Amino acid sequence: MPKFIFLICTAVLCFSCNNKTIMTEQERNLILSGDENTPFRVLTVDNATDSLFLRTECSDLNYEADSSLITRLIARMDTTMKAENGVGIAAPQIGIPRNIFLFMRIDKPGNPVEVAINPRIVNKPNETICFEGDGCLSVPGRSGNSVRYAWIEVEYLNAKGETVRERLEGYSRDTDFTGIIFQHEFDHLRGILYTDKLYETSKD
Repeated sequence: MPKFIFLICTAVLCFSCNNKTIMTEQERNLILSGDENTPFRVLTVDNATDSLFLRTECSDLNYEADSSLITRLIARMDTTMKAENGVGIAAPQIGIPRNIFLFMRIDKPGNPVEVAINPRIVNKPNETICFEGDGCLSVPGRSGNSVRYAWIEVEYLNAKGETVRERLEGYSRDTDFTGIIFQHEFDHLRGILYTDKLYETSKD
């Protein structure tokens, strides 16, 4: 009997640790509500319902089960980001509470837009820096200086479902701030906005 209970507890624990679930009907309907060239509506903090949703902690995607839907989602998020003149956009910003975002690669020729699925930040420095002029599509008409890391080591799935591990650096708008974009979008997946990380100047 104790062995049976142990096996049941182990199974429950494993299930609870794996939050990769297939898309819900509501998520599917939203993604399929337009073609690849149809932008999503961007949620903003000015709307009370939107503001609450933007504080949602997202869950991982099941890439194998929902690859075709994810492809459509990526295409529409890309269309939305370009329409809004952004450098990044996260799924919760368009009403999908999932761990996926697009980010512009300032560190690569042509500044291509890439996708991060089920991303993780696996390493970062102890020290932080002040990034000037942080802004957000979901916080229109505002900007501020945020507390960020100068570099991060990350792991995620790309658009093909391949695992990517890399170190992202840069925090200057004059050269490279790819690492900042990744941090900003990663925060969205945890229900965090850049306004939660504003740099407090000394009052002395």
